[in-house]
Amino acid sequence: MVVLAASIVSKSGKVLVSRQFVDMTRIRIEALLAAFPKLVGTGKQHTYVETENVRYVYQPIEALYLLLVTNKQSNILEDLETLRLLSKLVPEYSVSLDEEGVCKTAFELIFAFDEVISLGHKENVTVAQVKQYCEMESHEEKLHKLVLQSKINETKDVMKRKASEIDKSKIEKNRGEKGGFMSLQSMGSGRIESSFNDMSISSGGGGGFGSGSGFGLTTDIDSFSTKSKGRPPSSATAPPKGLGMQLGKTQRTNQFLESLKAEGEVILEDVQPKAGPARSAAPPPTDPISLSAEERLNVTLKRDGGVSNFDVQGTLSLQILNQEDALIQVQIETGGNPGILFKTHPNINKELFSNENILGLKDPNRPFPTGQGGDAAGVGLLKWRMQSVDESDVPLTINCWPSVSGNETYVSIEYEASSMFDLRNVVISVPLPALREAPNVRQIDGEWRYDSRNSILEWSILLIDNSNRSGSMEFVVPPVDSSVFFPISIQFTAAKTFSDLKVVNVLPLRGGPPPKFSQRTTLITENYQVV
Repeated sequence: MVVLAASIVSKSGKVLVSRQFVDMTRIRIEALLAAFPKLVGTGKQHTYVETENVRYVYQPIEALYLLLVTNKQSNILEDLETLRLLSKLVPEYSVSLDEEGVCKTAFELIFAFDEVISLGHKENVTVAQVKQYCEMESHEEKLHKLVLQSKINETKDVMKRKASEIDKSKIEKNRGEKGGFMSLQSMGSGRIESSFNDMSISSGGGGGFGSGSGFGLTTDIDSFSTKSKGRPPSSATAPPKGLGMQLGKTQRTNQFLESLKAEGEVILEDVQPKAGPARSAAPPPTDPISLSAEERLNVTLKRDGGVSNFDVQGTLSLQILNQEDALIQVQIETGGNPGILFKTHPNINKELFSNENILGLKDPNRPFPTGQGGDAAGVGLLKWRMQSVDESDVPLTINCWPSVSGNETYVSIEYEASSMFDLRNVVISVPLPALREAPNVRQIDGEWRYDSRNSILEWSILLIDNSNRSGSMEFVVPPVDSSVFFPISIQFTAAKTFSDLKVVNVLPLRGGPPPKFSQRTTLITENYQVV
């Protein structure tokens, strides 16, 4: 298969757009296209015409013809497939399917033809991929230039700040040389030490006390203060110039960086000092004993309803700071969920746990390991797992209803939350087709953000409790297939777990009062999707 040229001509034979994929002269292609209208029959919607040297494969598009000129050895089936793809691309770029609309978007059409056909051979691409390739720009280059310019601006600001500090130090030095001894003379003090402590007093503040020479000041002080009398006192307290606009460029750069972050860009390097990780890191445990019950949720829901996979895996971890508190046993209480299977650590006394719900080592004289190693530190005491196919166990269900109306696709998404949990930091991520601009969100319960780089619409709800167990969102995008909006990913956390496990008490084996302890319970999503 070799496509010689792809063209759009009017039914009168006028060539509007033509892209050649092999070397040929202008006279040759003009002759081929000029001969085409004389060979076309009437009453056919999709056909071809052959001459001695070439084959014309064409398709009428309103008042125009979309035309492929190929050699006679080309595969007619592949040519028809290429023509069908091009016929879908032309309406995507041309505002109106007439001579004026095609001429206005001639270069866009040529670029799209180049993505479909390379050196006369068809590329394995779709309409969405062609649009994405034609619209792409180098985000990495933009970010690199932005960070580089930010560094240049930051260096300039530092340079100006250092110059201002030098000027300020000179002014402070001059003010010290003038103001300190002037205060001595005007206040009439006889002690040099006190004059240095009061150097900030204005030279005119004690003018009414008379000259200090009558109080027995030394000749050196008198002569030094006489040298300084010629300078006006206002110059010592004048503020340094050039400090008012220091933050202007940095603010504009930061605003541009924030706008890129809002569009979903990931800034690889930030020139500003970061204090965020120190705040976001979990604080180290302060209680002598800390217990953490965590459940990870893996759920796969079907888009038409039903549960494909539901798996909960939980762990109970123990962290002890001091060695003297390590000889203990932990008494727990579970919610009595019959679908949960518990499994203790090999060093835990299984009989003691089965009979009394107490977690203790097999050797009662052996202490638990101690130490503080961060968020993931701790000794695993207990694990459990729950699997189900009952949809009533699912904490959050999502219903997605796409419908095409004219040149738009209306998408309605609804969530329903179970009354068992109060969900926090809920984020529902909906994949979208490649768009030139953000979708039109017409109604939403919560907030939304469009990640243009990954083509994902994120729906955020800070808290789902009894006041908002259900909610909906509606947005509009260009016409696409409904499968584009799947899989939908969900993330959330909760302070309650399926096992409802609680630490009742910590029992010391050496006697004495029970030690102080803290417990943390969390439910988090590991992989939660609607497919």
